[in-house]
Amino acid sequence: MASGQRSATTVAALSAVLLVLLVVAGVTVGGRVASGQQDGTAPGKPKTHFKVERPADMFPNTAETVYQNIRAEMAAGYVLARMPELRNYLSWRRFNKAPYRSATHGARYVNNYANRIGEGYGAFEAVGRLPGGTILVKDSFTATADGGIYPGPMFVMEKMAAGFNPESGNWRYSMIMPDGSLFGETNGVNSRSVAFCIGCHATRADTDHLFFLPQEYRQMPLDAKQ
Repeated sequence: MASGQRSATTVAALSAVLLVLLVVAGVTVGGRVASGQQDGTAPGKPKTHFKVERPADMFPNTAETVYQNIRAEMAAGYVLARMPELRNYLSWRRFNKAPYRSATHGARYVNNYANRIGEGYGAFEAVGRLPGGTILVKDSFTATADGGIYPGPMFVMEKMAAGFNPESGNWRYSMIMPDGSLFGETNGVNSRSVAFCIGCHATRADTDHLFFLPQEYRQMPLDAKQ
């Protein structure tokens, strides 16, 4: 099934209860994306993440309901990228209580996951440096004020061996589109398309090039559970 068909099926499958929740939150399903693109992004050269036009505001519980209804379909699209290490990312530890709108990722709603090696990310600002083999994932979806709900790109950071790319702190950045196509990756396919990721994250060199999610969306840190 083509990615456009999968997205249409996802939206059509939302339950009547979900539709009511979306109306309450000021979001309706079935509207057009202003830019005419599937992900609601504005065209242009990638100097930053493409920004969603007229993004919708949703309460956290509404955003979570939307996500729970579409996340399996999102994952089915990303897996077409043929990156086996990401195949089961939905079983990894999730660090946010509900999807939150990320200004640095084009005003999309995102979720933060890490593989087992990188679970120390849950210490947030106290994390120090994460070990090689760490994979951090942000999946995303778009909600537009005129009614669109669409799967968005997956943003991936993978800690590589020393010397891979000193400028990036040896992180490999990848962006996977909702249909599984690879938009770009550091030192790989279309690397210039994701070069801005390096520049943005380099401003956080003191925290291993890591940004952290808003305080109000964080799950309990790992050390607080012990």
